[in-house]
Amino acid sequence: MIRPLLLISAAGAALALAACSSEKTEAPAERDNTPPAVATPPAPAKEAAVSPAAGPQSIPQEAQGRWGLVPADCTTTSGDDKGLVTISPDSMKFYESHAKLGTIAERSDTRIRATFAFTGEGMEWTHDVVLDVQDGGKTLIRRDYGPDAMPGPLKYTRC
Repeated sequence: MIRPLLLISAAGAALALAACSSEKTEAPAERDNTPPAVATPPAPAKEAAVSPAAGPQSIPQEAQGRWGLVPADCTTTSGDDKGLVTISPDSMKFYESHAKLGTIAERSDTRIRATFAFTGEGMEWTHDVVLDVQDGGKTLIRRDYGPDAMPGPLKYTRC
């Protein structure tokens, strides 16, 4: 009879030790074959303000249209409108030349400073040009910079 008691006390001691142990043994869980969820990256923060050089890669809407150096440039029908410039979103068209918008250095709703590639009369050249709309959209001041650029500004009136 002594032997069965030892067995019972040894088994009780083992159970007591197992109960005090910090490790818990659980039955294996069923395997989950669902792919892990992919974290969605946070949305980029909105910029507080747009710098003058930022924005669309085009000439400002306020500067687009037909502009004349003298009133006759806007009204002539005989093709002698030598002071007329027609500005589109990406170019300027003159009497005998054309300028294609290049790199924009500065831009706002009424002003742009950019490089323009000119072609005309069999020649090609590049100028840095500032177009500045003033007087509530009635006046355009054009300044060219670079080799052989016109000295001083040109003042156009909207046609």
